[in-house]
Amino acid sequence: MSIKKMGDFTQNPYYEKDDVSLNIQGKSMNQNTFSLQEDLSQIVRERIPERLIYTKGTGAYGTFTVTNDISKFTKAKLFSSIGNTCKVFTRFSASQSEKGSADTNRDTRGFAIKFYTEDGNWDLVGSSSPVFFVKSPAKFSDLIKTQQRSPKTNLKNPTAMWDFYSANPESLHQLLIHLSGRGTPRGYRHMHGYGSHTYAMINADHERVWVKYHIRTKQGIKNFPPNQASQLKNLNPDFAQEDLINALQTGDFPKWTIYIQVMTEDQAKEFRWNPFDVTKVWFQDEFPLHEIGEFELNEIPTDYQSHVEQAVFSPTNIVDGLALSPDPILQTRVFTYPDAQRYRVGRHANLLEVNRCPFSIDKNIKKGESSYFEEKIVSKNPIELEDNYTESAYSENEDDHFTQPGLFYSKALQDYDRVELIRNIIESMNEITGSQREEIINRQICHFFRSNIELGMKVAMGLKINIDANMMNHAGS
Repeated sequence: MSIKKMGDFTQNPYYEKDDVSLNIQGKSMNQNTFSLQEDLSQIVRERIPERLIYTKGTGAYGTFTVTNDISKFTKAKLFSSIGNTCKVFTRFSASQSEKGSADTNRDTRGFAIKFYTEDGNWDLVGSSSPVFFVKSPAKFSDLIKTQQRSPKTNLKNPTAMWDFYSANPESLHQLLIHLSGRGTPRGYRHMHGYGSHTYAMINADHERVWVKYHIRTKQGIKNFPPNQASQLKNLNPDFAQEDLINALQTGDFPKWTIYIQVMTEDQAKEFRWNPFDVTKVWFQDEFPLHEIGEFELNEIPTDYQSHVEQAVFSPTNIVDGLALSPDPILQTRVFTYPDAQRYRVGRHANLLEVNRCPFSIDKNIKKGESSYFEEKIVSKNPIELEDNYTESAYSENEDDHFTQPGLFYSKALQDYDRVELIRNIIESMNEITGSQREEIINRQICHFFRSNIELGMKVAMGLKINIDANMMNHAGS
């Protein structure tokens, strides 16, 4: 039976088929149409909603190897013996940069590692900074809103950003790191990573210690100066992606060493600052680094969309012997991360190849989105649910938001780093506009003075601000 050829109002032809299929290149018309529909559906539906933050990124598979015995701190099977190995997937990303933005934008980088262990998946969800902007979950949404585009103009708003920073002095530590050379790393291979939050480890005797994770590059730290980072925005906006892929394709596999700082519960109660405050660090001369292992990235995912985009990470993915802490921001992430993943990827995201634990698929299916291993730990070790650290026991220095930023400026940075930091601060603050400009600048300069007088003076001079006695009084307080 013939097939009737017709045309629409633009005279584009199409076919009207009946029960008899037309044979086209060895396929029936029915088969060909079905195949075409499937192909189009795959193209239309393969994209999932973007991440709200840490949107643009890349990732790779590799291997983690235990290099030192830490069984006195944790009963996790992965760390039961030197030489133990497991597969890992690592995703790097830019925090506030959008999908089409340049990799060299000034930004905090996400640094998330998924360890596929025999006890289940362990996610270490960190960043390129050891601290964060806020320590109160109530401020998190305001922080995100001021970093993103204005809902009215759909433009970035430096005034809103600095208004938030100046009204929240706890952001100063992260702000200085962000505006230093660390804000423009030379790709992902040449930067350190941090767990940032305080976590816990539990040993076989149910003894708990608090830990912070440090992930140190073996390629050496390299940062872009601002002018070079700006040039690359146009020359190669995908620099970090290309740099990692080229290294993997040529066999120059990047490596990092993972360390922990360890704080006992007694030390936590005597610590000068709140040990669970994510805007603070633990000084390494007091809490030295203990090497626990190293990992190498050596495999490019076969499909970016299926592996990098659909990868999901959450602090709830932990294993027996590892646990969380009372850090309020960390506790908030325990809810928000799985919730965002259910929206973005779906309820069964943990069954996708990149997120599935190869050793415990049956358990993951039975438990669905809930963390089987977290429940398992809680049932065995009630100590991990205890929060016997009341507000009064945390610290007498909850409002000391200036000592550590001042030490970062004077001790952690070299002379050329300080010059670059001050230049970056001045350039950024010069973008503040509107009727609140003077008020915002004065508030922020007071924070700089309280952390380091030299820093405050140089920023004020660069902004052509007259220094009054009130600012100097703040500097001594």
